Amino acid sequence: MPRPDPALLDPARYPFHCHVDPRFTDLDVNMHVNNVAMCGLLQEARIRFHSAVRYHSLVAVDTWMVASFSVEYLGEARHPRPIEFRAAAAAIGRTSHTVAQLALQDGRPVAYAQAVIVTMADGRPAPNPPSLREKLSNWMLAA
Repeated sequence: MPRPDPALLDPARYPFHCHVDPRFTDLDVNMHVNNVAMCGLLQEARIRFHSAVRYHSLVAVDTWMVASFSVEYLGEARHPRPIEFRAAAAAIGRTSHTVAQLALQDGRPVAYAQAVIVTMADGRPAPNPPSLREKLSNWMLAA
């Protein structure tokens, strides 16, 4: 993924935010939050976003899965300062939706990520229910 459009680095565009504290075990030998740990922190923030959307109560199918996940590392994150995560629905498709995420520490971007989440039923992609489409539309990335 190329460096994100600078407009995607504006936290005001994201309707959801939360803070996650990095753990000492998330650090690499240079005392930075390591790249794999950042993926886990992004996952935690994405789960919190879906909780705010009430995703699990809106999708009455077998399961859902992350079909694609990409991260652009933009700077160093350090322990113990909290990382602020911003999230928004970037796109809503027939069987999937894309979550855009911005991670900031001390007000500066440290990572940008996108995850494509596919709604599944009987091991196959299933249409997003209208209730999910409606609810996600309230959490879209602002123009």
